[in-house]
Amino acid sequence: MSIVEHVEASMVVVPAGIELVRDFVDPQKWISSNYLMAMPGTHKAKVVRECQIELASFAMLSTPVTNELYCSVMGESASDAATSAPVVNISWIDSVIFCNHLSELAGFDPVYVIGDKPDDVDIRAGSRGFRLPTDAEWQFACRGMTTGYRYGELDEIAWHEDNSDGELHEVAAKLPNQFGLFDMIGNVWEWCFDLYDTDRYGNYRVFRGGSYLSEARACGATSRRKSFPNFAAEDLGFRIVRSIEP
Repeated sequence: MSIVEHVEASMVVVPAGIELVRDFVDPQKWISSNYLMAMPGTHKAKVVRECQIELASFAMLSTPVTNELYCSVMGESASDAATSAPVVNISWIDSVIFCNHLSELAGFDPVYVIGDKPDDVDIRAGSRGFRLPTDAEWQFACRGMTTGYRYGELDEIAWHEDNSDGELHEVAAKLPNQFGLFDMIGNVWEWCFDLYDTDRYGNYRVFRGGSYLSEARACGATSRRKSFPNFAAEDLGFRIVRSIEP
């Protein structure tokens, strides 16, 4: 089975729907290179902003991108890390470049037009190639058919600070959500395409879901953090989606 055939076989169709995306904005602007910043609900006097977004159906990889898949697509030698564990220490721009490489392998026009700077990325209209999920797509896919903070009991669905022994784990070792998506919560944070707040944070991009190093309260469908596009961390990875032909 080719790389592309493996990826296509591992994609899960997420139905069309409507998702309410809500964020709690601290009026105080924090400038830091550390991604461990404020989380929703942890400070007083936050400004609530929300948007209801209508989503078309799309296909999403059932797990985070693994070391094996990343190295295969990028033509790199696999590291000592478990091949079935999520690839980490991947920046937002790294994940965008990966999407374009995979699209080209599959014979699609790449979704992203990449400029000279990490924040100089445009979307090619009409491309059906692989891409990062939007913030709303990620949250809708994470919830599955539920409406709460999690789609199941935390220890049954996620690796987090209290059960991971401080180690990254192979994908799909916990229960999936109702769409058949594994590790949406915990194990690794996952990049989304969206800018967070250009007025206050410039080119910072969103990542979601919590990780194996996160405390329990950070692992959920609405958990959101942000950082600059070339930021990378030992518990930050990504997964990919593809738009479905209308």
